[in-house]
Amino acid sequence: MSFSQIQSLLGAEAEGLLNHVCKTVPKERLHIPSSDWVDRIFGPSDRNTRVLRSLETLFGHGRLKNTGYLSILPVDQGIEHTAGASFAANPDYFEPENIIRLAIEGGCNAVATTCGVLGSLARKYAHKIPFLLKINHNELLSYPNTYDQICFATVKQAYDMGCVAIGATIYFGSPESRRQLVEISQAFAHAHELGMATVLWCYTRNNAFKTEAKDFHEAADLTGQANHLGVTIEADIIKQKLPTNNGGFKTLKFGKQTDAMYTKLCSDHPIDLTRYQVINNYMGRMGLINSGGPSGDNDLKAAVETAVINKRAAGMGLILGRKAFQKPFKEGVSLLNAVQDVYLCKEVTIA
Repeated sequence: MSFSQIQSLLGAEAEGLLNHVCKTVPKERLHIPSSDWVDRIFGPSDRNTRVLRSLETLFGHGRLKNTGYLSILPVDQGIEHTAGASFAANPDYFEPENIIRLAIEGGCNAVATTCGVLGSLARKYAHKIPFLLKINHNELLSYPNTYDQICFATVKQAYDMGCVAIGATIYFGSPESRRQLVEISQAFAHAHELGMATVLWCYTRNNAFKTEAKDFHEAADLTGQANHLGVTIEADIIKQKLPTNNGGFKTLKFGKQTDAMYTKLCSDHPIDLTRYQVINNYMGRMGLINSGGPSGDNDLKAAVETAVINKRAAGMGLILGRKAFQKPFKEGVSLLNAVQDVYLCKEVTIA
């Protein structure tokens, strides 16, 4: 997809997204993804040589290899949203091999999914595409539903099947978040000891965060602080939802905030909202990958728009699943490629 095709696809939003200049935290103060990312960012860190090798493997695969950007296919919705609801649109994905094939044919850096999926095909594919094992999930079969992340797999299982990284979710703001913080911090330390990279889904979860006026689960200030807690436990990469609003701390009247958070460090522009997430990742030292979100009426435009916002905010890429696997195989591949084209397009610059 060329720059002109990206412009055409974005339509009326093209001008505001592609020509926006960030006047909050300038790009010169950020760590921008690049081909030497692992050497430059993790070389001086406490990560051991095996972690560096795993990170290099992750960044050196797929259509975005050696750019510093990531395109990851995540498929854990069979647990998170029930398998029937997730795969009804395309029942082929009840078959684990099709998940891995989509990631390979789609030119992804890695496939992120469950222990069961990866374990069932590890000997066939672990050497062909980087594996990212999601070790915890929100189990929704208990009645009434509760919202908690429970470990379904161990770090050792990920290591034994040849994974280059583990992933986990913490529900920041939930009553269970303190237990999850300790649990995942220990898991990440173990993963680093064994030579694997770490990716944290930094999601906010509290019924009070959703008001009649707005859903602050996707507020820049709340998600930004969740990111900051995530990098504190040495997540190498942060996964976060694209912010859609701001002012959660102010409206809900909790935590600490200043006016400068919402003026000096941020504006209402979607790129600036996302840059606030980036700066909370140690000025981008730990990469931000945004989620692709649910499938909808115009997934191609929505996915490309999300990629443009993430890249121009100085993010590191997308971890996009439902928009791809809920379509016929070839359409899913094309959508993943379109997202990757945004990161390969030199005319889409850092704002």
